[in-house]
Amino acid sequence: MKFPRIHTVKEIAEIIHAKFVGDENFPVHGINEIHVVEPGDIVFVDHPKYYDKALESAATIVLINKEVDCPEGKALLISDDPFRDFVKIGQYFNAFQPAHQAISSTSKIGQGTHIQPNVFIGEHVEIGENCLIHANVSIGNHTKIGNNVIIHSGTVLGGDGFYYKKRETGFDKLKSVGNVVIEDDVEIGANCTIDRGVTASTTIGAGTKMDNLIQIGHDTIVGKKCLFASQVGIAGCVVIGDEVTLWGQVGVKSGITIGDRVVVMGQSGVGHDLKTGKSYFGSPAEESRSIYKKMAANQILINEYLNRKKD
Repeated sequence: MKFPRIHTVKEIAEIIHAKFVGDENFPVHGINEIHVVEPGDIVFVDHPKYYDKALESAATIVLINKEVDCPEGKALLISDDPFRDFVKIGQYFNAFQPAHQAISSTSKIGQGTHIQPNVFIGEHVEIGENCLIHANVSIGNHTKIGNNVIIHSGTVLGGDGFYYKKRETGFDKLKSVGNVVIEDDVEIGANCTIDRGVTASTTIGAGTKMDNLIQIGHDTIVGKKCLFASQVGIAGCVVIGDEVTLWGQVGVKSGITIGDRVVVMGQSGVGHDLKTGKSYFGSPAEESRSIYKKMAANQILINEYLNRKKD
């Protein structure tokens, strides 16, 4: 998430009542999670195991719970609870805005787009031309939708990401301040849920078609011309290439990459990266050819066993 204007590290430190290390005029452009940070971003880290990863990342401001040597060209924000203060920064610049009407006056809707009754459209939503939004769709704040998009009834775009930190007292929520981006020529079925990014965008690529009852987690990027069948569930921070097919009830673990033109057979569980252009099956998913060979070998062994029993 980028701030409306560039702030100084001193200004950010004052917002969260933290100490800073570095030039007080060091520029701060926004906040982001570690996997999408850019120069000018704040990233947070609260465990020694991940200190080096955060300090060596592209982020130039590190919100950290220990005063360490500041890398050249960077600044530090020292906090007793970086998670809490990361949330505080996000909410300071992009807090929840209560709705006062079904279609916000700040939304922009293109020519030829038809909005059916009982659709909710939040603040600063952009919808392109010649779209069809069916009844009872909910489109959250800052969502961007391209041209020629169809969204069927009951779908929710822009729900919060499922991201919590466990405390002794329960769970603290990392409140989402990102958005959803739907590119041109996408069709989304009924009762789908696409969570907004925690700090960046959850993106559905141009030409992708989605069946009913599909869940897409926060910050996931889906490529162009993908095909997802019913009840597919994709966790957060997944990168899916172009022309990928996921058949019914496929589950995908967070933080992995699926290459272009991959096909995953129904009810498979994907727990690791998948190579471009291959077909996969099973849970955990393996290359289909390998699985079929194992199944054939097992069947031969079973047949041999049964034949021996007859003898």
